[in-house]
Amino acid sequence: MDGKLNRDGDIGMEKINAFVKNELSGWKLWELLWIAISTATILVLSIYWGERLVGTISAISGVVCVVMTGKGKVSSYIFGMVNTVLYAYIAYGAKYYGDVMLNLLYYVPMNVVGWVMWNKHINAQTKEVEKKQMTGKWRILVFLGAALGVYLYGLILKKMGGNLPFIDSITTVLSVVAQILCVKRFMEQWVLWIIINVASVIMWSVFLLNAVFMFVKWNRESRGIEADV
Repeated sequence: MDGKLNRDGDIGMEKINAFVKNELSGWKLWELLWIAISTATILVLSIYWGERLVGTISAISGVVCVVMTGKGKVSSYIFGMVNTVLYAYIAYGAKYYGDVMLNLLYYVPMNVVGWVMWNKHINAQTKEVEKKQMTGKWRILVFLGAALGVYLYGLILKKMGGNLPFIDSITTVLSVVAQILCVKRFMEQWVLWIIINVASVIMWSVFLLNAVFMFVKWNRESRGIEADV
């Protein structure tokens, strides 16, 4: 019995070693520099912002997940799972229950599905997932469907009194669609991630500009008026 356990343990270690070796193979210099720079940047910012350890790990695992996904390494789903679970924990503490449900009920299962599906399509030479593109017909259908989803969800958020409802809808709906395309190994996912990131920048830029405009307004209108706190 001990001999069988030892053999099983040896086989398990061999599989783990082979997996790690495959994940570390095939990296170009610029790719290594990119993952090092992006990870270091997030680490420095997390320390500067006074993030707790769980927040720092969540942020770093999220960055590594994105880079690994771009590289086509299946370990992206390991880092993605760490990021998803930790972010759900943080969101729960902050009472962002919508984010908690989105991460636990959608992203956690999708990480598992992605892990299984990507492992079935690993290129034997590159040790990366095999990438593919949609046909023109499916591109149109997917993007029209995503646009319709954004519009309808935006109307719902608007009825709920949300801030920037359609920008919020873009980041939410397209994230769901992009994750599905990622699991199915479609190149078109990156078009959606670009749109999502641009929309996020626009959303925060609006808040930034509003803060600047209101500072000018309040500074002008309150000038010469001093009051006790």
